[in-house]
Amino acid sequence: MSGHYTVRILIYTHRWLGIAIGLLFIVWFLSGIVMMYARMPVLERVERLARVLAIAPASIRVNPPMLDAEITSLSIRSLEGRPVYRITADGTVHFAFADSGGAVPDVDRDQALRIARAFAGVGEVRYDARLTDADQWTFDVRRQMPLHRIAVEDGDGTRLYVAEHGGEVVARTTASGRRWGWLGAVLHWLYFAPLRRHAALWSNTVIALSVAGTVLCAVGLIWGLWRIAPRRGYRLRDRRQWTPYSFAMRWHHYLGLIFGLTTMTWVFSGLLSMDPWNWSPGTSATREQRLRLAGGPLSTAELSAERIRQVVEAFRPRMAKEVEIVRFRGRYYASAAEGIVSFDEPHLGAQEQLPPDLVIGAARVVMPDRHVEGMHWMEEYDAYYYDRHGSKSLPVLRVKYDDPQQTWLYIDARQGTIARKEERLSRLNRWLYHGFHSFDFPWLYYRRPLWDIAVLVFTAGGVVLSAVTLSVGWRRVKRNFRRVTPSPPSAS
Repeated sequence: MSGHYTVRILIYTHRWLGIAIGLLFIVWFLSGIVMMYARMPVLERVERLARVLAIAPASIRVNPPMLDAEITSLSIRSLEGRPVYRITADGTVHFAFADSGGAVPDVDRDQALRIARAFAGVGEVRYDARLTDADQWTFDVRRQMPLHRIAVEDGDGTRLYVAEHGGEVVARTTASGRRWGWLGAVLHWLYFAPLRRHAALWSNTVIALSVAGTVLCAVGLIWGLWRIAPRRGYRLRDRRQWTPYSFAMRWHHYLGLIFGLTTMTWVFSGLLSMDPWNWSPGTSATREQRLRLAGGPLSTAELSAERIRQVVEAFRPRMAKEVEIVRFRGRYYASAAEGIVSFDEPHLGAQEQLPPDLVIGAARVVMPDRHVEGMHWMEEYDAYYYDRHGSKSLPVLRVKYDDPQQTWLYIDARQGTIARKEERLSRLNRWLYHGFHSFDFPWLYYRRPLWDIAVLVFTAGGVVLSAVTLSVGWRRVKRNFRRVTPSPPSAS
């Protein structure tokens, strides 16, 4: 292919992609600014637990039901003052009362109103709708459909979502949260409910647009660097300048060179957020790793009502509201926000964490055929296991293995689980996606307002660059349209 055709391909690819998706770039940038300070409405676990009743240990009188399936999670919580077992087996969630042993019936309209009224604490409530599929704000809890949507007359426009199966309040939104959610996450992720309901279509749409955006930026950078001439310069109207362009195109050229690289990395990292073509492994532990850490699957046959009652009682005087029963190296523990209790030694009460030697020993059990290259007790977050809001559990034991994937496991000493798995490709993805997309580099991420200033400066540059791109492109479209449109006949 000759150089002439290469140049034409670069020019026309950049021009027409800019015309086609330039407005989307502006939307992405502006909604990204909103998302710096307001995310999608979500009901945090801390807030949910603060609004529900504590478990009454004396009311636990019946053993958890035995199921003919592998149990992956078992917890106990309260539903309108009654203790309830929540058991997940083979992907299906089962609920049973711990005081009578009967299955928890589906929540009807009247009960949903009672649950919402108790959860809200203030304001009148009214029934809004029964959802059999997600609305704009409930895709994260779509698996728990159907939901009862309840309006709370509290002045904030609160909406509560009560799961029909199990009766738990699984989502909460306010009028303000919904407004900011529209301006931020919905626009940024193209999270429009009619599109999002078709998961594959939504995913492929975002991937296709992100690929097109990456190509647009890459081609623009190549062409911009090719045409810049800081040494010899260009003579334009008796003036010498670095670019051969004038007026708006000159600004487009310079802005593209200054902000084009960050714009491209933002779009490309946004593409990686969709995990296109499954190139990056997940960060959840494998089934084999979880079972080895646990010492086998959970078995309700080993958990009597008396033993469960004792461990729930051991959380006093703080009174647990939700207790997760976990198996760790063949022993059972009860984990809650208030600490962790051993089924074998409930008289010791709730401890801050599991015994360190027990956790260290687990490191070699999880991957027995691999050599442990190193261990480190983390009292603070590292570059892969982190959270600006401090909600992730600490301490964790980070264990590095010598397998071909260069696996790192983070064992949570407070909950007796593998909190995170990292491999070579997932660590690369962390920098290419989170690093470039959120600027969450350790030296910058925790330094506010320095982080805010850096992100806002580059975002503002991207907005101006995109606006100039759109302006130049559509002026060209208008000119081309006039050329092909016949002029009206002149009046005789």
